Amino acid sequence: MIKLILSGCNGRMGRAVAELCAIQPDMEITAGIDLLGQSDREFPVLSSPAAFQGAADVLVDFSSPAALEPLLEFGQSRRIPLVLCTTGYTQEQTEALRQTAAVVPIFRSANMSLGVNVLLDLVRRTAAALGEECDIEIVERHHSKKLDAPSGTALMLAGAAAEGLPYQPDYVYERQSVRRVRDRKELGIFSVRGGNIVGDHTVIFAGRDEVVELRHTAASREVFASGAVKAARFLAGEARPGLYSMADLLAQAD
Repeated sequence: MIKLILSGCNGRMGRAVAELCAIQPDMEITAGIDLLGQSDREFPVLSSPAAFQGAADVLVDFSSPAALEPLLEFGQSRRIPLVLCTTGYTQEQTEALRQTAAVVPIFRSANMSLGVNVLLDLVRRTAAALGEECDIEIVERHHSKKLDAPSGTALMLAGAAAEGLPYQPDYVYERQSVRRVRDRKELGIFSVRGGNIVGDHTVIFAGRDEVVELRHTAASREVFASGAVKAARFLAGEARPGLYSMADLLAQAD
C-alpha cells in the first residue's frame, strides 16, 4: 500500500486527486496539508508539512508556489519523494527545486496529463519538420480563476517547439504595443481566461497556403489527477535522487 500525503487537499485539484485515490486498491492518503488545517475530509489535515509525524511513501502537491519552500525542506529532511504539480515557480524556486532533487527524488511537470506530454513530442517533431517554413503561435485557454499567464503548459509547448527549431525563437506575449511586421523568429504565446475552461492548448504552424494545428483539450480535472496518481506510484518506487518528469514515466510504460 502506497501512503500518500496530499498538499493542497482542499483545492479543486486536491479533491480530484483524493477522489481518485479512494478507488485505487494500492493507494491511501495518510494526511492532507492545507494552510488553515481545517477540512471535512476523511483523513487528518495539517496546516504544514512539518506537522506530519507519521510514515509516508510520497507527497503530491497541488497548492501554490508559496508552499514550495516548506515542502522542499520536508522532503529533504524526511527523505520523502515529492510530486510537484504546481505552476508559476520563480527562477529562484526552480533552482532550489533542482538542488533538493540532488538529495530526494522529485517529479515535476507543469501539466500532469499524459495526453499533453504526448503533444509535447508531436510539437517538437513538427517544429523540426515545418518550423523553417511556418510561423508558430500558441493559444492557451483556462478558467477565469487561474492566476498565472501564460500557463506552464504553454511554456512547455513553446520549449518543445524551440527544441525542434534550428534557431532560438523570441517569445512574444503581446503585440499591441509595437506596430511592425511579425518577425520570422517570433513565437507568439497568448492567454485566454474565462468561464470554467479546464484547459485548452493549441499550437499553430502557419505556413504558405497551409496551416497545421496541434491541440489538446481537457474535459475535466480527472485527467490531471490521474497523471498525478501515476506519478506518485512511479516515484514511490524510485529510490534514486533526481529530477523526474512525464518523459520518465512514459518511458517506463514503454
